[in-house]
Amino acid sequence: MASLLHLRPQALAAFAVCAALAGCAVGPDFQPPANEAPADFGAWHGGANELASGSAGIAASPINWQSFGDPVLDQLQARALKANPDLQTAALRFAQSRAQGTAVRSQGLPQVGMSGSAVRLRESEDGDFARVIGAINPAQKDQIVKVLSEVHNMYQLGFDASWELDLWGRVRRSIEASDADEAASQALLAQVQLSVQAEVARRYFELRSAQEQIRIARADIQAGEETRSLVKVRTDKGLTNGLDLSRQDAQLADVRARLPQLLAQEAQATNQITLLLGERPGALVAELAPLPPAQARALPDLSLGLPSEVALRRPDIQRAQAQLHAATAGIGVAVADLYPRITIGASFGFQSVNASTFGEWGSREWSIGPSIQLPIFDGGRRRATVTLRKLQEQEAAVAYQQTVLKAWHEIDDALSSYSAERQRNAQLAAMEAASRDAWELARVRYEHGMTDFLVALDAQRSLLQAQRARADSNARLALGLVAVTKALGVQPTQTS
Repeated sequence: MASLLHLRPQALAAFAVCAALAGCAVGPDFQPPANEAPADFGAWHGGANELASGSAGIAASPINWQSFGDPVLDQLQARALKANPDLQTAALRFAQSRAQGTAVRSQGLPQVGMSGSAVRLRESEDGDFARVIGAINPAQKDQIVKVLSEVHNMYQLGFDASWELDLWGRVRRSIEASDADEAASQALLAQVQLSVQAEVARRYFELRSAQEQIRIARADIQAGEETRSLVKVRTDKGLTNGLDLSRQDAQLADVRARLPQLLAQEAQATNQITLLLGERPGALVAELAPLPPAQARALPDLSLGLPSEVALRRPDIQRAQAQLHAATAGIGVAVADLYPRITIGASFGFQSVNASTFGEWGSREWSIGPSIQLPIFDGGRRRATVTLRKLQEQEAAVAYQQTVLKAWHEIDDALSSYSAERQRNAQLAAMEAASRDAWELARVRYEHGMTDFLVALDAQRSLLQAQRARADSNARLALGLVAVTKALGVQPTQTS
């Protein structure tokens, strides 16, 4: 501060101008793009009106993974967040972006360093200093050179400091771009979390669907064996011919043939879940054991939240906006490179050939002053970089709009599929109930000889088909709700 008092008025004025300019930053300031959203989820619908969800789905808070009300699924989700390899990779990349951000932010701070040395050296008798001495004092050149070239010690200790005057905002724009890149990495991590959790839920419901189909198949086998016993009794008593027994055997064999394939589907779904959790095959057999039918949980009501909040939840939209922000700040960095770069430097230290005098005030050396880098000619490289950054910003803006548009299409597709499956599921439930009544009636009539076995067999086949279709629809309904949950961009499950 004391040294500034001795500067000339012109220098003080220049310094004041530089300080004022330090508050400026060239390049465009980022403005978050406006996100258009419908009044309700049924307003932007590309299909039949029967599949539009409308405003009935709006609720104060959106659905999330805990809305499924399945403790096993909740545990799997929490474990996946901790152990999934893809998530670990995304987390490491986010940590790298934070470290990179710290390095960039350090550019705005003074850089201070310290150096010291203690060496024993000898100067060359034929070096540059010998030529200088010969030109200044040729008569005593040999004597002086001999003294200067003697072996001696040299002690040095010094401090160096430098600070760039961010006149045009190059450093600030660099920090802004780095912060935006860090936000994009964080959004990517959230996107991977959402994808992993959606995949865990999808595989989990596929597993439960396979287990339910296995339960139905085994119940059908048991019922078919009971029916065969009835037919055999009637055949043995001569009340019917052997054709009915052969037909029932064929029906029973068809049901039994389905079981191995269903067991394979169960094993594959189990392995997919263990892979998502970073476990070996067979590690989750106990946790993923079939649930009793009484423990089967109904799906939650569809609560979508507000359409205007979708852009705030979906991590892919957040990431696209952060990338647009980084591209906009990059323009400022490129424009600032067109202007001079001024750095204030200072150094202070001690130098002595004698250890006894090292550190004394007379051994001090120092320097202070600005340095300037002025771009004069670079073949158009800097201006081409500005043009490139502007084109990259335009590309990021297009990518952002495409991401938003794609998000609304995914939401509409997921809601339409879920609505269609919900309607189909209701009809299949009615069909199963009617088929069960028809089978019970046909079986009783056959037992009393009031109808042909073909009628009873056809009723049995209809019931089996209805049961399988209903179980498949239940699984599709759960998977559809998973797709809706992912499309709406729910927040990840919090781990303990």
